[in-house]
Amino acid sequence: MRTRLTAGLGLALFSLAAAPAPAASRFLQDPYPSTYAPIASAPVLISNATVLTGTGVRLDNADVLLRDGRIAAVGTGLSAPADAVRVDGQGKWVTPGIIDVHSHLGVYPSPGVSAHSDGNEMTAPVTANVWAEHSVWPQDPGFAAALAGGVTSMQVLPGSANLVGGRGVTLKNVPATTYQAMKFPGAPWGLKMACGENPKRVYGGKGTAPGTRMGNVAGYRAAFIDASEYIAKNTPKQPKKKRWFSGDDKGDSAGDSGGKRDLKLDTLAGAIQGDIRVHIHCYRADEMATMLDLSKEFGFKIAAFHHAVEAYKLADRLAEEGVCGALWADWWGFKMEAFDGIQDNIALVDRPANSCAIVHSDSPEGIQRLNQEAGKVIANARRAGIEIAPERAMMWLTSNAARSLGVEKQTGSLEAGKMGDVVVWNGSPFSSYALAEKVYVDGHQVYDRQDVRRQPLSDFMLGQEARP
Repeated sequence: MRTRLTAGLGLALFSLAAAPAPAASRFLQDPYPSTYAPIASAPVLISNATVLTGTGVRLDNADVLLRDGRIAAVGTGLSAPADAVRVDGQGKWVTPGIIDVHSHLGVYPSPGVSAHSDGNEMTAPVTANVWAEHSVWPQDPGFAAALAGGVTSMQVLPGSANLVGGRGVTLKNVPATTYQAMKFPGAPWGLKMACGENPKRVYGGKGTAPGTRMGNVAGYRAAFIDASEYIAKNTPKQPKKKRWFSGDDKGDSAGDSGGKRDLKLDTLAGAIQGDIRVHIHCYRADEMATMLDLSKEFGFKIAAFHHAVEAYKLADRLAEEGVCGALWADWWGFKMEAFDGIQDNIALVDRPANSCAIVHSDSPEGIQRLNQEAGKVIANARRAGIEIAPERAMMWLTSNAARSLGVEKQTGSLEAGKMGDVVVWNGSPFSSYALAEKVYVDGHQVYDRQDVRRQPLSDFMLGQEARP
């Protein structure tokens, strides 16, 4: 059991360690559940390819069998049912579908006009009550462009203007009319938080709190204090506790709900209880260390630091605490908190035992070539004397990403029983000439570079450009 608040605050704090935890559904009710359903398809046998399983294994001249929407087998000399679609993999590479853990597709769609700017709820520093899924526009042309880059799943997050920006949602990258039809079945929600320059600039610029980094931390603490009390008030048979945080807190967390249901506190409570995964936009090593301490103070678990250009400075601690680093290949220096970024960041974060390095995009263009971003990391590491095998690098795009989102038992690797999310490449996916030729989601072919009929086009784009 975890102590939610520590005596180090010098106040009459309470602990929830001995209290029975309320059912997760109390804070995680979903009135907008996934309606996603895999498309039925015939079995598929991809044969004689170089296979990167996403588990750190490379198989040469190997086969992958998809059946009933799942990975049925991976190996050599596989047999297939008579009705199977057979794909000659000679000279091709086969990998799991790429997973982007940091996307704003749908909430900042193309065209990039103000009418489409739905990713930042910049009305208060803590907006844990908002859900990114309610801004997702499934007609965003960026989804199809990402599919052509081999991306089969992604986490769509709110922006980073706020200390707590709201819930993110994990989607399957399939054409749909509603976001629920894209919503990854059973995937946990993510909670977007942000360190550093962004929230203090946005709110300091308005003359309100936070205007400094110390104001940022005070805002996080006030919000989680409210959430801890909210849990206590909603825990059966929990003795009533004296409220110990008082005063007008509208500037940082807007107070607790006085016992009524509160959407903001539902989300923060879900994070404290480990049911909502915390993803933090954070660049500097010192701020990451502070956020790790904050997570211990209130008992939540950080799934990943995003962007994290200084993650290499505390790679060992991240590995020890099981925190992923979702990182760019080489973005750095575009603002002060990104100044100490280096091109070897991912390679160094990847080195310790139990490490979890991830290549992410945060970009509607970058998501189309995440494989090449990983290729840049391999090249930069080689110049630093670090050799990284393709089978290792593939984990940055697949299984490690799935681990951070809490869907690793369902996707992210080519293992029997997992979702049939598969990409067939024209060669090594880490080459600058790499192209995804065929993409499968749950065993159904959703993209074919050689067949325009299998190149999805959103309703918005119909009539916008001529097609061959």
